[in-house]
Amino acid sequence: MATDTRRSRPVRTIVLLTILTILLPFGALLAGWQLDGKSSDNPDGASLAPGLALDLQGGTQVILKAVTSDGSEITPEAMEEAIGVIRQRVDANGVTEAEIASQGSNQIVVEIPGQVDDETVALISKAAQMKFRPVLVIGNPTPTTQPSASPSASADGTGEDAQAEGDAAAADGPTKKEIAEQEDAIKAATDPSDLAQITPSVQAEYDALDCTDPKNLEGGGGDHPDRLLVTCDQTGAAKYILGPVEVDGTNLSGASSGLVAGANGTVTNEWGVNLDFNSEGTREFRTTTERLVNLEPPRNQFAIVLDSLVVSAPSTNVAITNGQAQISGSFTQQSAATLANQLSFGSLPLTFQVEGQNQISATLGSEQLQRGLFAGLIGLALVVVYSLFQYRALGLLTVASLVVAGAMTYVVIALLSWGMGYRLSLPGVAGLIVAIGFTADSFIVYFERIRDELRDGRSLRLAVQRGWVRARRTIYAAKAVNLLSAVILYFMTVGGVRGFAFTLGLTTIIDVMVVIWFTHPVMELLAKVPFFRDGHKASGLSADRIEVTPRYRGAGRVSSPKADTADVPDFGSPEPDRELVTAQSVNPAPRTAEDGRRMTIAERRAAERKAAAEAAQNEENN
Repeated sequence: MATDTRRSRPVRTIVLLTILTILLPFGALLAGWQLDGKSSDNPDGASLAPGLALDLQGGTQVILKAVTSDGSEITPEAMEEAIGVIRQRVDANGVTEAEIASQGSNQIVVEIPGQVDDETVALISKAAQMKFRPVLVIGNPTPTTQPSASPSASADGTGEDAQAEGDAAAADGPTKKEIAEQEDAIKAATDPSDLAQITPSVQAEYDALDCTDPKNLEGGGGDHPDRLLVTCDQTGAAKYILGPVEVDGTNLSGASSGLVAGANGTVTNEWGVNLDFNSEGTREFRTTTERLVNLEPPRNQFAIVLDSLVVSAPSTNVAITNGQAQISGSFTQQSAATLANQLSFGSLPLTFQVEGQNQISATLGSEQLQRGLFAGLIGLALVVVYSLFQYRALGLLTVASLVVAGAMTYVVIALLSWGMGYRLSLPGVAGLIVAIGFTADSFIVYFERIRDELRDGRSLRLAVQRGWVRARRTIYAAKAVNLLSAVILYFMTVGGVRGFAFTLGLTTIIDVMVVIWFTHPVMELLAKVPFFRDGHKASGLSADRIEVTPRYRGAGRVSSPKADTADVPDFGSPEPDRELVTAQSVNPAPRTAEDGRRMTIAERRAAERKAAAEAAQNEENN
């Protein structure tokens, strides 16, 4: 087996690991704790302790009741879509580990970790209704570095002053003067698709909008139907300037998904979404599509807006006069059904009433956390005891590696709690406990490979090099399986199981980093220490610990570690039965049995081993 001939620098590797993965992240956490510390006024600030989820920390429970203004029935599909809207609001607001579920036929229970302010309660309880608006401008989701001049700005030559006013508006919201300017521009426009409606303040707001920022994807409704709307795509893939509302979502009587019919009436393999409007919606949509069909892109598109975010923005190919429209494109069966459900939900005049707001105690969660930590300590103690019993002093390297992995995991989770709002849940704690055994498994594989090389008669230095080459393939394969399992669990499940999958995947990555950049370099250094190099009894690498015995090598030969006399550790005085016995000193085993039958390979090997043992016994007697 070829070994790596590159020069190894274990000390430099350990120093770099310590600086890059422990000292610098911990320093950043300390700086954040000092400059942006967590407090009652700043609940999302940095803290030296990881953030805890609802089941451990406690939090706030908000019970919402869905009601319709026209008394229509609320379907289960509408409740599921309402939960999706609220979840997007909560997630985009930076809250993690929130639990949102339906209760009964018209109630939604939202449980959020920690204290919840009135602004958050107002956000999740806002009505979510659908509106149809004409598209005026569409662009990339990132802020525009060189804003283009709007038609109204170029007309009066006040672009720079208007841009400065617009920047302020984007930061503080439109002033009364700017609102009046928008309303005057809309009144002066020839139709809802007229670009002259775009005032300098609206253009500046569009230029400054960053749809890659989750804060701008929380929605919340509240957009004025008679004004322009600057908003993002629901996925954050684009940003828009939209004209005033032309068709209200309540005028949509139904939406369904299905296969699109071709020109000759045959069904194609293309999926689409079918819309049906009531009489008022039919009249409004006919007026809208008759105008849009003659415009250039993107002004020939109409945006379907739900919760102030664009769900879809199809272009108009033909005027729809009968109130039955069809949206087609690159739909799959699932995406078409999702859009149909969103349209059906948006057609309901649905609002949310806050029926109750309660504080959830963390007493039970604290007790479970204590038991979980106690179980983790027991598991850690068992791993330490086993390592010291099996590997003696070498087991201390396992303990040190676990300490380094634990420190890295703690710092990373604390940083994620500050930077991304991550909250450690009870399933997450379970993932950390399970990771103790997975991490120790990597060290055991490595140490056993080293012992195998020592049994083959190599020195500790060579055993470390060759053992690492063999062990890392096994470690990479095992960790790849662990990581794949964690990824599948994370994306295929919801709720607390995701917390378990996240910590399992995180600790798997940290485990690989530790075994590569800490355990192996330290082992290279230990190979130069006489205590380990010479196979001291307490080192875990002595001859009696690794069970060095004569090994049969075929063709009537047996060997012991003394075979590699050029570079081998001193395992004590050689015993007579560990001398090399070769085929020159042993009569070859017969190839035929006493009855004349040709012997099998297994029979010949057994005979050769017997002959070798007899030869060794004869030399010992002599």
